[in-house]
Amino acid sequence: MADTQTPQAYLGVEASVSGRFWAARGTNPRHLQHITQQLSLKNVVPDAYADPVARSIAGRGITPETLEHYLKPTLKALFPEPDSFLDMSLLVEAILEALVARRKAYVFADYDVDGATSAAQLVRWFRHMGHELNVYVPDRILEGYGPTEKAFDRLKAEGAELVITVDCGASAHKALDYAASIGLEVVVIDHHLMREDLPKCRVVVNPNRPGCTSGQGNLAAAGVVFVVLAALNREAEKRGLFADRPKPDLTQWLDLGALGAICDVTALTGFNRALATQGLKVMSRLENKGIKALMQVAGLSDPQKTPQLMSVFHSGFVLGPRINAGGRIGRADLGVRLLSTEDEAEALELAQELNELNQTRRDVETAVLEQAVALAEARKLWPTDDPVIVVSHEDWHPGVIGIVAGRLRERWRKPVIVIGIDPVGGVGKGSGRSQTGINLGQAIGAAYEAGILMAGGGHAMAAGLSVSRDRIDELRAFLNDYVSSRTSEEDRRERLEIDAALSGAGATRDLLNHFEVMAPFGQGNPEPVFALPNMRVGYASALKGGHVRCELVDEQGRKIKAMAWRAEDTPVGQALLRPAGAVHVVGRLKADDYMGRNGVQFEIEDIAHIFTS
Repeated sequence: MADTQTPQAYLGVEASVSGRFWAARGTNPRHLQHITQQLSLKNVVPDAYADPVARSIAGRGITPETLEHYLKPTLKALFPEPDSFLDMSLLVEAILEALVARRKAYVFADYDVDGATSAAQLVRWFRHMGHELNVYVPDRILEGYGPTEKAFDRLKAEGAELVITVDCGASAHKALDYAASIGLEVVVIDHHLMREDLPKCRVVVNPNRPGCTSGQGNLAAAGVVFVVLAALNREAEKRGLFADRPKPDLTQWLDLGALGAICDVTALTGFNRALATQGLKVMSRLENKGIKALMQVAGLSDPQKTPQLMSVFHSGFVLGPRINAGGRIGRADLGVRLLSTEDEAEALELAQELNELNQTRRDVETAVLEQAVALAEARKLWPTDDPVIVVSHEDWHPGVIGIVAGRLRERWRKPVIVIGIDPVGGVGKGSGRSQTGINLGQAIGAAYEAGILMAGGGHAMAAGLSVSRDRIDELRAFLNDYVSSRTSEEDRRERLEIDAALSGAGATRDLLNHFEVMAPFGQGNPEPVFALPNMRVGYASALKGGHVRCELVDEQGRKIKAMAWRAEDTPVGQALLRPAGAVHVVGRLKADDYMGRNGVQFEIEDIAHIFTS
C-alpha cells in the first residue's frame, strides 16, 4: 500500500471537477538551487526563466551531475556497452553464423510500431550485408500476440532455418518449446518483463531479463535492436565481413529507433532519451521513404507545413497511428514493409493504404467508444464507486479495444477494461488501461492464477486478457475486491502534479520556447504542467469531435486562447461550457503557429471551481 501521508493540495484543490488531487511536483531543494545556477551560468535560459525551468527539470529527477547529459543527450556519451546485455555475444554469433552460411532467416515481429521499427532495422542491416531477411508478422485477430505453434509450423514448411523474434517471444515458452521440438532455431530480442526460466531457444537478449546488468530496462525493442546492430557491426568488422562492402552507418536508422521508443511510450531517460533526441533529427531529414510517404499522405510533407525538427507529436500522433492501423484492422506486415522499402512508389502506395485503414480504425473506435459509454450507463457500471470498470459487448473489434479503454480511463479517471466477445466461440478478448496507484497487470495476473481467465498479463498501466463470456461478471467482482483490499482510497485517487503557476501575462511564446530545452517530452520526461489561477471563462464553444475551444481571462483582464480535447461530455468540458464563476485551470502551453502566428494556446487538462465562503 502506498504512503498514506497526503501532501499539501496545490491551490487548495483536493478534488477537481474530474476528482483529481492537485499537488506541486516534488523537487530536491539542493538540486533545484544548483540547477538554477547552472542554467544561468551556461546561458541556457535567461535569468527570468531560470527558476521555473530549473524547477521543472529538478522535478523530473535530474541532478546537477546529470544535467549536462539531460540538456545535451548524445549517443557518444550515453550509448551502452553491448556486451552488458546478457548473452549478447551468443545472439551475435547466431545471427552472423546464419548470415555467412546464407541460411534462410526470418524476423518474427509484433504487429505494433515497436515491432515494425525493430524488424525494419534488421531487414535493412541484412540487406546491406547482401542477404534477404524474410518478415513474418502474425495477424492480430486470427493468430493473436506473439509466436504460436501454427506460425512456427508455417515457417518451418517455408524452409526457415533461423527465426529472430522482436518485441515478443521472451514469455512464449510453449511456442518456443514447440519450435525446438521441430528443429527450428529461434533467437529472441525483446524488452518485456519475463520469468527467470528461459524458453527453449538458442538465446534471449532482453534488458528486462533477470540477471541482465545493462541497466537499459526502459528501452523499447527498437532500442534493443539498435544496440544489437552495433554489436553485429563490431563483430562483423573483426571477422572481415566488410572487406567487400562498407560498414553500415547505423545513425541512418536512428529514426526507426526513435519512432519505436516514442510510440511504445517508453521512458525517455538516459540512452533512450539520446536515441529519441538524435533519432528525431534523422527523422526530420525524411530520408526513410516510408516515413516521408506517411507524412505526405497526412498532408504534412509540404516544407511550409513540416517543421524543421520532427517532434514527439509527429511520431506519436501522425506516424504511429497510421503504422499501427495495419496491425489493428488491416494486413499486419504493412508497417514493416513501409519502413523497410527503398521504392518510393511502393512507399506511397503502402502509406495511402495505411492512411485509409487509419481512418477506418478511427470510425470503428468512435462507434465502440459510444457503445461502451451507453452500455456502461445502461448497466449502471458508471457512475460507480468500484475502483475498476469492466465493460463488454459482442463483436467489438479487438484492434481498437485498447484505445477505447484508454479513452474511457481519461473520461472516467479510473482503470478500465474493455472486452470484445466472439459471438460464436463465446471468448472475450480484453484490454485494460490503468493509472498510477493501481497495478492493473498484477490484478489481471491474480485473476489468471485464480482460474478466472484463460490468459492474462501485462504491466502496471496496461494489461490484456482472454476470458469466457460467462465469467466476465466474476472477473469484475474479483478485480474490484482485489484492488479494494490492496489499496486505500488515497491510493486510488488520481494525483495531478503541477510544475508552476502562470498569470495570463506569463503564458507567452517566449516562455514556451525556453522550456524546449527539456524536450523531447514523453514517458519519464512529461511536458511541464502549468496552473492558471483565478481565471474566468470568456467564451466557450463545442467543436466537431467533442473538443471545446474557449478563451480564459485572468483577474487583470488578460486573455489566453485554450482548448480542451475530447472534453465536451466530461466534467472539464461542462465546466467550460456552463461556467459558474472563477476557476483554477491546469494544462500545458502549446505553440499556435496557425496562419503564420507566433503565439501560444493553453491545452486544458483539468479545472477546479473556486468556492468562496
